[in-house]
Amino acid sequence: MPEHPHQRHRPHPFPLPPEDRRRSAYTGWTRAHWEAVADGLLHATARYASPRHGLITLPGPRPSSSGPRSDGLEGFARTFLLAALRVAGSSGHDPHAHLSRYAEGLAAGTRRPAGARELTPADPDSWPRIDTVRQARVEAASLALGLRLTRPWLWDTLDDSVRARVADWLLPALGPSPVDNNWWLFGLTVGGFLRAAGIETVRAQAAVDRALTRIEDWYRGDGWYADGDNRAFDHYNAWAMHFYPVLHAHLSADRTLLATYGARLHAQLGDYTRLFDANGAPLPFGRSLTYRFAATAAPWLGALTGHTPLTPGTTRRLASGALRHFLDRGAVARDGLLPLGWYGPYVPMLQHYSGPASPYWAAKGFLGLLLPAGHPAWTDPEAPLPAETADTVRPLGPTGLLLQSTASDGLVRLHNHGSNSTLATPDPYYARFAYSTRTGPTADGRLPPEDRPLPDRGPQLVEQPLSVEHPLPDNHFGLLLDGRLTTRGPATPHTTGPDRASSTHTPRPADGSDLPGVRILSATLVHGRAELRVHLVTGAAPGTRVRQTGWATTPDGPTAQLHPVHGYDTPPRPTPTGSTLIGPGTRTAVLEGSTTSGPGGTLFAALASLTGDPDPAPVHTLATTHLTDHGIQVTWHDGTRTHLALPLPPTGDDGREGPAPGS
Repeated sequence: MPEHPHQRHRPHPFPLPPEDRRRSAYTGWTRAHWEAVADGLLHATARYASPRHGLITLPGPRPSSSGPRSDGLEGFARTFLLAALRVAGSSGHDPHAHLSRYAEGLAAGTRRPAGARELTPADPDSWPRIDTVRQARVEAASLALGLRLTRPWLWDTLDDSVRARVADWLLPALGPSPVDNNWWLFGLTVGGFLRAAGIETVRAQAAVDRALTRIEDWYRGDGWYADGDNRAFDHYNAWAMHFYPVLHAHLSADRTLLATYGARLHAQLGDYTRLFDANGAPLPFGRSLTYRFAATAAPWLGALTGHTPLTPGTTRRLASGALRHFLDRGAVARDGLLPLGWYGPYVPMLQHYSGPASPYWAAKGFLGLLLPAGHPAWTDPEAPLPAETADTVRPLGPTGLLLQSTASDGLVRLHNHGSNSTLATPDPYYARFAYSTRTGPTADGRLPPEDRPLPDRGPQLVEQPLSVEHPLPDNHFGLLLDGRLTTRGPATPHTTGPDRASSTHTPRPADGSDLPGVRILSATLVHGRAELRVHLVTGAAPGTRVRQTGWATTPDGPTAQLHPVHGYDTPPRPTPTGSTLIGPGTRTAVLEGSTTSGPGGTLFAALASLTGDPDPAPVHTLATTHLTDHGIQVTWHDGTRTHLALPLPPTGDDGREGPAPGS
């Protein structure tokens, strides 16, 4: 089968082997392509190593909030994880001598003058301490996992003094996590290595047990974890919440642990693997998206442990499709480096903890290299993805997220009625009502104020100029107060069903003040490519203007449509919306209307569509609607009928959640 028509080719920065279209009909890629990309990434970053390879300090637009020294450790640790997967997957065969460089770096990074606790400016190699720079705890997990994977070829060959220094450096990571979210799993990973190496085994096991106990509080069922005491559901389920416990259980050969956490991984993959487009793109939703093809870590982990609903050929199709998707679109620059962004550099999607080496957590996506070359995931013919086999609409467990995909174009959409950012302020990567694999949320060129580093936490960020002074948010519904659009407060799930999801929220004015008594009940009902978007506004003054926006698309992107059904008094107006991670120059359709004085609130409804199909029919031909006393009766274009009930939103607090740092 030929490549998907949405594939866009750019020259690859690394020499790659010939394609194999017999075995890999969809992508042409094999295990040899993965090895070549891993080697290319490692060679490119090695040029930026410190004199004795203790730090790898990559170029970038700005340092992270933890500072350049921590960023250098991040460059070492995350690329070391990639090297470890590459060499361990080849049973120790290391023709490029990757491990020898990291062995020297382990010695240099942990060497200090006698009695010294802090670094000196003259020391170009030493690592920051875990108990003084908390980001070092994050990197300790990558170091420990890499050491565990390569133990026979690296750890066991080090001098006793180097092993002692590395162990001493790692030990503080066994203490309680300073951040109450996925960070607990870094202690688990360090503890797993130290216990396996016979070092401080009691403390190490205590760290493992403590972490597993803590994340149990966040398991919400159907394979989904929240990332802390919140409703943050995104890629962290795949590259943290499942990755570390399941891989630890697998490496420990602990059947009891693997039975529990493997079953959860299997359940989550049933949802998660549907979030990949037929063109290979994962869904750009949530934070830390610059990790890119780390999104494939969980599907590979399912194949590695046997806990997956996917066939081996589908697993490789998904993973190779994602890796190739990014390389074909320039995500690896001509110099072989991964820039901070999605395809090319894109500052608005970054977090304060994002530094030049942060993208190299993409190393997790190379977990498939641990599968031997003869494994069916490498040898079976590629098979189609869920997104291209049948139209699908399904709620994703307890998350409040509603999946919508269409087989004719392989496009995936996600409607958000329950996943919220860990930040106190609206985050465009959580706060929109809908996301897709071929669009991105609009954003200005600055990080949100609450997500900038404080003066005592490191250098200030270098900001890009705004392309639009107040970018119009895509896929948004809000009130217009003094000419400014309200933002969406945290979403509280209301109801879900096989083809629908709804939530309530309190809109927030641009000045950050409250709107006492104002609530919005929002619902999305989908069928095929059609979306019925409904909002019931209560508590707003009569005559308050409201605004609904559609999908933000680039000129060469999919076709977006928006049509008023009820409550709006303007036709759809195409409006520039600035840049997204997909590209510059996006536009979206806009509808407006006014609230009335009715006792039950004011109802607004619109039909929307996003499709990659050529010459799509107008969206208003896809459904007819009829208002009833209790909601909206909908008849879809194929004759299917359904009813969307609209009770008044529940009373209570606005569900606001406080900030928590990411990783």
